[in-house]
Parts: sequence; C-alpha cells; structure tokens
Amino acid sequence: MVVGESLLEKYLGKWDLTILGIGATMGVGVYVISGEVSRNYAGPGIILSFAIAAFASLLAGLCYAEFGSRVPKAGSAYVYCYVTIGEFMAFIIGWNLILEYAIGSASVAKGISNYIDAITGNTISKFMTELLPIHVSFLGAYADFMAFGIIFVITLGLAFGARESSRVSNIFTMVNVSLVVFVTVCGCMNANFDYWKIPAESVPDGYGKGGFLPYGIIGVIKGAGMCFFAFVGFDVIATAGEEAKDPKTSIPFAICVSLIVIFTSYFGISSALTLMVPYFDQDTVAPLPTAFHQIGWIIPQYIVTFGAIFGMFSCLYGAMFPLPRIIYALADDGLIFDIFSRIHPKYRTPFYGTLIAGLLTGTLSMLFSLNQLVSMLSIGTIMAYSIVAACVMILRFDVDDAEEDEVILRGSENNQISTLSRICNCSKLTEPTKFSSNLVTLLVTLYAILSTCMSLVISHFGDKVLQRDVLSVILLITPILGMILVMIIISRQPKSSKELSFKAPFNPWFPALSIMINIHLIIELDKATWIRFAIWVGIGLIIYFVYGRRHRKIQSQSQEILNE
Repeated sequence: MVVGESLLEKYLGKWDLTILGIGATMGVGVYVISGEVSRNYAGPGIILSFAIAAFASLLAGLCYAEFGSRVPKAGSAYVYCYVTIGEFMAFIIGWNLILEYAIGSASVAKGISNYIDAITGNTISKFMTELLPIHVSFLGAYADFMAFGIIFVITLGLAFGARESSRVSNIFTMVNVSLVVFVTVCGCMNANFDYWKIPAESVPDGYGKGGFLPYGIIGVIKGAGMCFFAFVGFDVIATAGEEAKDPKTSIPFAICVSLIVIFTSYFGISSALTLMVPYFDQDTVAPLPTAFHQIGWIIPQYIVTFGAIFGMFSCLYGAMFPLPRIIYALADDGLIFDIFSRIHPKYRTPFYGTLIAGLLTGTLSMLFSLNQLVSMLSIGTIMAYSIVAACVMILRFDVDDAEEDEVILRGSENNQISTLSRICNCSKLTEPTKFSSNLVTLLVTLYAILSTCMSLVISHFGDKVLQRDVLSVILLITPILGMILVMIIISRQPKSSKELSFKAPFNPWFPALSIMINIHLIIELDKATWIRFAIWVGIGLIIYFVYGRRHRKIQSQSQEILNE
C-alpha cells in the first residue's frame, strides 16, 4: 500500500458521487426484484421488506462512510481491510470483489438484453438460439452477443475517459429517477387500497392468505433478504474515493443521501405496483410495463419500458465503475499482475484494468443466463460489508502510537491489577492501550463466530425454535447471550480520541448489528454459491502464493494512511 500522490484524476464532487451511487444501485431492484418479492414472498408487505433491507444497508453504509473519510483510496473494502487486519485477508476480500462486481455488471447487461429482446417479441433470442445454441446445462441457452456488446461500449467509455462517461451516466441516472417519480405518481392515480386487504378466499392457491401480509412476517423477512441485494452498489462511492475532490466530507454525504433516495424510490415503486395490480398478478420479469398493460395505460407502458433501459444503463455504468479500481488497487500493491496498475497518461484511467474487467464481465454476460448470474451473486459483497463493519469497530478502539507510551506510563499502576479487571476496564481508562486494542480485536472475532453459530441454528432449527423445542432454544440462546456479553465488554473499553470528519454513530452497536445481519445473509446462500466462492478463491490463492507474495509491496505505512 503505497502512500503518495494519486495518478487518478480527481474530478468527482459530492453530487457526482451521490448520482454515481444512485445509478449503481437503482436498477434491478426497481425493474425486476419488486415484482418477484411481492408475488412470491411478501405481497403488499414488500414495503416492509424494503424498509428492513434499507436499515441493514444503512448500517453498512455508515461504516463505509466512516472508512471512506478515513482512507480515501481506490479499492474500497480491500484497502480498508489491508490497513486494518493485514494483507492476506485483504487479498481474499479484494479478489472476491472482482468477481462480485463482474457478476453484478453482467446481470445488469443481461437484464438490458432481455428487455430489448422482450420489446422485439423475443425475435433476438429465437434467432440466436438457432444460430449459436449452447448445449451445456450450467450455461445459457445461446451466446448473447448483445449483452457482450453493451458491456464493450461501457468499457470503452470507462477506459477512454471516466469524466466524459460519467456525464452521460448522470443523464441516464436523472432519467432513472424521473421514471421512478413517474411510476409512483401514476400508481397513486390508479391506487386501489382493496388490493392491500384481499380476502383469503379470493387468493389463488399457492399465494398465501391475502391481506397486507399474505405470507406472514416470515415472508417479509425472506423478502427483505432479496431486497437487501437491491441496495448493493452504494459502495461504489467509497471505491471512487481516490477520484473525489474532497473525499473526507463528500463520501459520507454521498453514501447517506444516495441510500435515502434509493429507499424512497423502492418504497414508492413497490407501493405503486401493489396498489395498481394484486400482488399475485405481478410479473417477475418486467413488473412495471406489465402493471401498466394490465390497467390499460399503453403509452405509460412504453414510456416505462424504454425508460427502464436507460435506467439500467445508468446502473450498469455504476456497477462497472468500481471493478477496474479494485483490480488497480490489487495490482498497485503487487498482489496481481503489474500491467493492471498502469494509469493511461492521457485519459488518467486504469486503462488495462478496465479492459480486462470489461472482457471478464462481457464473457459472463454472454455465456450465462440472468437467473444463473443472480444465483451467483452476493457472498463477496456481503462478506466485504462484514469486514468493513468489523474494521470500523477495531479502529475506533485502536491505540494511537503517538500517545501510547504516555498512556502506558500514566496507567502503569494498572499493570498490577487482575486480568479480569483489565478486561472489564474496572480502572475506567479513557485512552486505549495495546491491551485494550488487542482485546477488542479478539472480541470482534469472537462476536463474528458467535453470530455464525446463531445464524446456523436459526437456519437449520428455526422451525423447532418456534415450536419451543428445549434443545433448539438452548442452542439459540447460548450464542445470543455470548454476543451480548462480548458487546458489553467491548463497549466498556476506552475509545480512540482521534478526530474524524465522519463517525458511524452508536459504535460498536451499529457495526455489530451490521455484522450479525450480514453473516445471517451469508449463511442463507445456497450451496452453488459456496462452491463458486471456493473455486474462485482457490484460483486467487494460486495467484497470490505464486505471484503476489513475490511481488508484493510490503505494507509498512498503514498508520500513515490512517492518519492522513
């Protein structure tokens, strides 16, 4: 991690970052997930699902905001992990983020391709299935060169001028937001609140019990799990820290404002959809155009269809923007091939990293179907959220080297007291020491382990817990009590007095809650996702041990970076 003047162009203001975050996040959640969740998981209660997901995302966002103001470097969670807990875990996070951003971008490109195909009456997919069919079970039905071409165009824009392509993306994002307002207003004009209280006898078989929560609170929580992924993307703001004009203030501002705008948009869209059309009649592929078609508003149907394409282009730009920056950060530290760290002298972009990112993303979008791509999403991003939250907890209790000797001298008399008293900070130290700092690091690790145990019990024995099975209840209560005890001990430790331009509130409680929620989401992912994760990490480890460890630039300036 080299400290020095960045070669990347600093051109992003706080509103540029905000629009970038909105554009990267507000895409598939609006145009696809809203129909899926309302029809099959939560019904009209989807607005509660989005509220829960928004709260979970806000917790992660506050942690990113604090770290983004601390360490305004390209690389986001990778850099944060590097300067806090070391190179190896940072590489794992960074390496997995590469695939996650690539899959996320490929999913959006595939969504655009599917929308265009739908407009043409599926003639494109029929033609390509006959011309270039793929007869492999784990790949798509045909080679989707349209999706590849869409990625290619965005890649060239990012490679040959991030500033110019950012302006185009800003226009697309404003179209996206305008479309959301349009749909919400139209939904209010056609609102039928009877659709929020449909009696059970009027509900088709397999679609719950009607009313506002047809699938119960469990359905709302399951829907929240899907809705959470609709908020993934705001971390692009932190990734762009090295290109921000005033990152210490603009990053926290952009993250908080973008999350508020995104939640408001999702709330409006989901309310409009479920008030225009009964939840069980929602379309899971293109819910917005279908809803307008069902109420007979043909012109708005076409406006929404074409507007959705512009909106998803904005989302695609935002999704692809961080990928070459992650690659650049890893290469700049010598952990992957050096060519990807080269900044183009004219365009001042990570040129070769952008091209390889486009090639990877385009290949994924060409070969896999949308469902296959979506099923592979999320584990790396959620893991990154958890690591960032843990790092924020650890750093808030970290000892300041400049003050450490003085603190130890003033507290030398405390060396004679018992270890238990030191753990509980019975002496009421107000400044952190090496002991308290290391203790917090250990306790945060223990908290993550206990959270994993709790989530495993909920995942595998949740029904038995609800049935008050004694053993299952004990298995659940034990890690919960351990987590509470750990958090009490952490909260008693002295915090760093370092002044920050932004601090995540209610530390350590909010970051801890973020870790707990993220770990539960990770546990709920399917086996195929874990297999994909293991294969990708295995490839990364080969590169790390064969190339990275021999060419790495030793991290010796972490504290300098944190104190900049």
